[in-house]
Amino acid sequence: MKEEIKKIINENNVVLFMKGTRDFPQCGFSGMVAGVLKKFEVDFHDINVLDNNEMREGIKEYSDWPTIPQLYIKGEFVGGADIVKEMVGSGELLELFDSKDVKHNYSKNDELSISQLDAQGDKDVAAKEEESTS
Repeated sequence: MKEEIKKIINENNVVLFMKGTRDFPQCGFSGMVAGVLKKFEVDFHDINVLDNNEMREGIKEYSDWPTIPQLYIKGEFVGGADIVKEMVGSGELLELFDSKDVKHNYSKNDELSISQLDAQGDKDVAAKEEESTS
């Protein structure tokens, strides 16, 4: 599994290991990080760890990080939801995208608040739950 994870990370500029998918997040934390990437219009590869328990446990071991979601940019482990949230607030995430030559469509002049991120993650999960019960 370690080699498969390494291959996924190395073959994609931005990878999000998450619960659910970018379009159907299964938890608010995963939905928030996917929402950030979508808001910034970053092309990313999403891996639904709920589809494969070996992948779910393997990525935690690979990164030595106990929680999901996990964001990787150009092979570098960035962190989980709390770290991404802090990096958005400080502007560090945009700086990281720029330093790693990751294409995005967002500028420091655009406003994106932390409360908007939390609300969007919760809204995405609630909408998907409602869709699945309809």
